[in-house]
Amino acid sequence: MIDETIAFVPVSIAVLTISDSRNAASDKSGDTLAELISSAGHTIARRAIIRDDVEALVAQFHAWIDDAEVDCIISTGGTGVTGRDVTPEAIDRLSGKSIPGFGELFRWLSYAKIGTSTIQSRACAAVVRGTYIFALPGSTGAVADGWNAILSTQLDLRHKPCNFVELMPRLREV
Repeated sequence: MIDETIAFVPVSIAVLTISDSRNAASDKSGDTLAELISSAGHTIARRAIIRDDVEALVAQFHAWIDDAEVDCIISTGGTGVTGRDVTPEAIDRLSGKSIPGFGELFRWLSYAKIGTSTIQSRACAAVVRGTYIFALPGSTGAVADGWNAILSTQLDLRHKPCNFVELMPRLREV
C-alpha cells in the first residue's frame, strides 16, 4: 500500500547490463529497466554494459558501491545456470548481507508466468557497504516483472508497512 501523505523520495540507481553479446544499441532489458526506473521518478545515476566476467563485475560493483551518487544497483543478466552466468558469484565476492527473500519472491512471482522454468533463475540481492544490489535475469519480461512486482514498491518510501528506502540511513551501522 502506498501512503500518499508521505512525500516521494527518488532513489539514485545504477543500471548494469551483464552480457557478452549486447551493446548500447541492442540492450533492450537495460533500456526497459532504465525506462521503468525513470518513469517511477527515480534517478539513473550510472549505466554500463559489462561482459560476463567475475573480475570485471566485482570491479564495477565496487566502483558503484563506493560512488556517493549511487544508492542502489540493479543488474540484468548473468543469473542463469550456464558456464558464463556469473552474476551471483560476483555478488557473493562482495562480502555483503544477502537478501534471500528477493530471489525467493522473484521466482515465486515468475512461476505464475513461466512455470517450472523459473528454477533456472538465480535472481538475488544483497546490501554491501550501504548500497543495495538487485540482480535480475536478462530478459525484458523478467526485468519488468522484477521492477513492477517487487522493486517499484520496495524502493518507494511511501510503501507500507515497510520498504528498503526507510532503511537506507541505517545500512552502514556497525
